Amino acid sequence: MCGLAGVLGAIRTDPVEPLLRAAAAALRHRGPDGDAVWSDAKAGIGFAHTRLRILELSDAGAQPMHSADGRMVLIHNGEIYNHLGIRSELQSAGFARAFRGGSDTETLVEACAHWGVEATVRRCHGMFAFALWDRHERALHLVRDRIGIKPLFWGVSGDRLIFGSELKALLPLLDRRPELDAQAVGEFLRYGFIPAPRSVYSGISKLPAGAMLTCRAGVAPYLSRYWTLEAAATQPRTARFPDVVDDLDRLLRDVVREQLVADVPVGAFLSGGIDSSLVAALMQQVGAQPARTFSIGFAESSHDESAHAAAVARHLGTAHTELRVTPAEALAVIPELAHHYDEPFADSSQIPTLLLARLARATVTVALSGDGGDETFAGYTRHVVARLLLAPALGVPLAVRRVLARGLDAVRPSIWDAFAAGIPAAHRPRQPADKARRLAAVLHAAESGIYAALLATWPESPRGTGGAGAARTAFGDPATLAQLHGLGERLQYLDGSVYLPDDALVKVDRATMAAALECRVPLLDHRVVEAAWRVPWPLRVRGLTGKWIARQVLSRYVPARLIERPKSGFSIPLADWLRGGLRDWAEAMLTPAQLARCGMPEPVAVRKLWQEHLGGRCNGQHALWNVLTYQAWHEHWR
Repeated sequence: MCGLAGVLGAIRTDPVEPLLRAAAAALRHRGPDGDAVWSDAKAGIGFAHTRLRILELSDAGAQPMHSADGRMVLIHNGEIYNHLGIRSELQSAGFARAFRGGSDTETLVEACAHWGVEATVRRCHGMFAFALWDRHERALHLVRDRIGIKPLFWGVSGDRLIFGSELKALLPLLDRRPELDAQAVGEFLRYGFIPAPRSVYSGISKLPAGAMLTCRAGVAPYLSRYWTLEAAATQPRTARFPDVVDDLDRLLRDVVREQLVADVPVGAFLSGGIDSSLVAALMQQVGAQPARTFSIGFAESSHDESAHAAAVARHLGTAHTELRVTPAEALAVIPELAHHYDEPFADSSQIPTLLLARLARATVTVALSGDGGDETFAGYTRHVVARLLLAPALGVPLAVRRVLARGLDAVRPSIWDAFAAGIPAAHRPRQPADKARRLAAVLHAAESGIYAALLATWPESPRGTGGAGAARTAFGDPATLAQLHGLGERLQYLDGSVYLPDDALVKVDRATMAAALECRVPLLDHRVVEAAWRVPWPLRVRGLTGKWIARQVLSRYVPARLIERPKSGFSIPLADWLRGGLRDWAEAMLTPAQLARCGMPEPVAVRKLWQEHLGGRCNGQHALWNVLTYQAWHEHWR
């Protein structure tokens, strides 16, 4: 795992190396084990790289790396898990030179030199973002993995094309102070993240998942796709029960076995939920020694799942480490977030993720995670209730739905909590007031806006920051959505193409890399994703049970009594913290003067929401967290 950055164009006379070294310094946390820069002034190309040593710990794995024939120069962030198989294929195809070391980066650069870039990445199993300079073609190729696990930003600044793993690495390479993208800010305030391809800065974009950008000096970049979730989601549904359970079990074992390969210690995150328990169980099955697992617990029992994780760990026999986090320890992380997430980002589970990464990094350098299980196997509540609740609701006239929505919004959070307390524990929803608010947003929306309504944390985008445009955000291609089988499957597809790469994976990448920890995600191997989409919907969601196929596999290793409970997510008691330990900090951020200083639209509406939240008249935690994280980001970076 590493950090990379670079520039193409107009460096013949400019002193580019100091800029590249500044970019590398901004990425030191991603690669604390080494850094280097390389440039070719005549060609107008420069690379910066920081290294976290995972495979081939010697300098034989250092980057930038040149192919043996001198044609290709590569900087790479990520892991190619099947690189030894690719080496064997290369040698069978006539590659006669001896490899210098055991690095997957060396395999990658030689394969690109032999087969070309696209033919190589189609062979790769892994998570990666890389930049490859072809000396013969005088072409730069920027490539991102199929799912979007590893980040890559790019943009044009003057007569230079610039790129990097994180926005902070691009800032030294710009020829002028970056301008905020008002539309992106509006989308952030509405959703809590910025959907690709936008970034918070005008002129800087996120390279899409499964994409390759080909760049030549003086020529407009050309974007192509070598893999799409659309193709996976619209393939025929061919899997059949019970064969699909055996096939998925076997595939997941192979994937986890591949992802255990490292020259450093490897562990796993374990929350005690279905996804992390499945990964830990398979790791324990295929690994050569007991798995090392890690979890954290909170003082607030409503958000503490450490006992569930410990029970699963005992059953599996893992070497388990648990950290009990005090509210003060968790709150102490918050001032760091604006630096680690260098564009506004408001998924509050970033806090426990960062704490968990630091806990694991004290013992291991690589951790496997269950992230992506909900998107891969249909596990979110919205997937489960789509057919039984959301689809029928859409059959009601919009005017009637909006009356019902206003009624739901009028109910105080305490009443929803009291109502939920009467539901049996096995089916009791977490954060019932928040779920009621989201249902009200769906009832208020036209069908084309349902997904945006489900994601939104503000009922309407604040005006004045591109909010009107953000309110009209259209997610997904209508032609693709029309090919999917029902509302639940459409929502699953949108979660995989929008929420997963732009929220969930951003959270994990920045939090783990801030701790110099490589996080691998077996449930997002593209073969697993493709296999999961071949499963008919009734085998993904049965009644009120999501992730049905994944549960069948897990039941072979962990008894149902240890993992069957209401879905909770990896969350913190944010609503209570805003009324308690975070109140003074939040109040200072939400003064009229501070809101005006950061250009926050509708400060009166923000203040009203804050007062209503403090008084318990509503739960404004998510909308307020959007505003607070934007304010903190603005103070840190602007």
